[in-house]
Amino acid sequence: MKNVVVVGTQWGDEGKGKIVDWLSSEADVVIRFQGGHNAGHTLVVDGITYKLRLLPSGVVRGKKISIIGNGVVVDPWALLEEIEEIKLKGIDISPQNLILSEAANLILPFHKEMDEIREDIAGKNKIGTTRRGIGPAYEDKVGRRSIRVMDLASKKSLDARIEKALEHHNAIRKGLGKELFLKEKLISDLLEIAPKILNYSQPVWKKFDQFKASGKKILFEGAQGILLDVDHGTYPFVTSSNTVAASAATGTGCGVNLINYVLGITKSYTTRVGEGPFPTELNDEVGKHLGSVGKEFGTVTSRKRRCGWFDGVLVRQTIKISGINGIALTKLDVLDQLDEIKICISYELNGKKIDYLPASAEEQLKVKPIYKVFKGWKSSTVGIKKFSELPENAKIYIKELEKFIETKISCISTSPERMDTILIENPFN
Repeated sequence: MKNVVVVGTQWGDEGKGKIVDWLSSEADVVIRFQGGHNAGHTLVVDGITYKLRLLPSGVVRGKKISIIGNGVVVDPWALLEEIEEIKLKGIDISPQNLILSEAANLILPFHKEMDEIREDIAGKNKIGTTRRGIGPAYEDKVGRRSIRVMDLASKKSLDARIEKALEHHNAIRKGLGKELFLKEKLISDLLEIAPKILNYSQPVWKKFDQFKASGKKILFEGAQGILLDVDHGTYPFVTSSNTVAASAATGTGCGVNLINYVLGITKSYTTRVGEGPFPTELNDEVGKHLGSVGKEFGTVTSRKRRCGWFDGVLVRQTIKISGINGIALTKLDVLDQLDEIKICISYELNGKKIDYLPASAEEQLKVKPIYKVFKGWKSSTVGIKKFSELPENAKIYIKELEKFIETKISCISTSPERMDTILIENPFN
C-alpha cells in the first residue's frame, strides 16, 4: 500500500485536477498541502464540470475524506462560497468528509488589498500575481503575525492577533499614502462566519496518525508547479509557498516516511501564466494553436496562458529537485494536428551550451532553447486508452521524451475526461 504525492513539474496548469480525480478512486483521503485559492483545478466527471480552488479534488468523489492542510492559506469567505457552489451541483460536503486544519493561516481583506497595491505600484516590474492576497498572507505567516483558523474560536485572541497584523500593514499603507485599515468591521465579519469555519476545523496531524493506524491510502494534492516554488522556481516570478513534493509533509503534519511515491504531472507542451522567463515560448501561429486547442485559460482568473514547446531541460531539472518517481503526461491530444513537434534538449547562454536553467533571473531571460524536432502524427489520439493504439509518431515522441527526462511515464491523458487515460503504472500499487 502506497501514499502518493501529486505535483506539477512545470509552471502549473499541467492537468493535476483530472489526474488527482482519477487517482482518488483508489485513495481514501485526499489532502491539499500548500497554495491558496489562486490555483484552480478543473474536473470533468460524468459530463459535469467542477472548478475547484481551495477544496481538494477528492471532494467530488463519494466516501472520500478531503483535507485542507496547515500549509494552505485560506480565504474563509472564498472557502464557504466554494462549498456552497459545489453543494449546488449535488455534492454532499460536511465535517464528515471535509476537514480544515486548525493551524491553517487566513487570507484577510487587507492581504488582498496589499497584493493589489504592490502590483499596481510595480508597473512593468510586477510579478503577475492573481491579486488574491496569497503572498501577503504567507508573509504574515513567517512574520509570526498571522491569524489562524484556531483564532476564530476566541474574540479576545482574534482582536489581539488582528491588532498585531494591522500594526505592520497600516505602517506600510501609511507610507504608501493609502487609507489605514480599521479592524472593527473585520472582527465583526469574522465572528459572523467563525462557527461555519470552525465546524470543519480539526488537528490534522492527529488525523494522520489515525489514518496510518487504519491503513488508509492517502493522496497529497499539490497546487501550481515546481517552477513556481519560492526556493526552486524562476525567482522572483514565483508563488509564495514551496510547491515541491517535500512540502507535503510540512504542509500537513505527517512524517516524511508516510510518503511512498511522487507523481509529477507534465503537460505535453509548456504553458505559463503571468510574468517571468519562458525559454520555449512561442509567439507565433503554433503558440496560438496550442492555446486555442488546449483551451489555455486560467480556471480561477481566466487569464490567457503563454504557450510553448515542451522544455525537457526544465522538466528533468524539476524531477530531480522533487524526487519524482513517475510522470503523468497530459494533453497529448492537443498536439494531434501539428506537422512537427519540438523538445528543448539544452540551452545556449552567452555562446555556451548548458543543460540546466540557471538560478539567476537575468540569465534565465537570456537562455536560448536548442531543439530536437519530431514528425507530427496528424491523427486523433482523443480517448485512446492503450499505448499500443497510439499513432507511431506519437509513440516515438513519448519514448524520446521519457528517455530525455530520465523518468518513466506512468500514465498518459488523451482528453479532459477522467477515463480517457492510458495507464502504464499505477502509483498506488
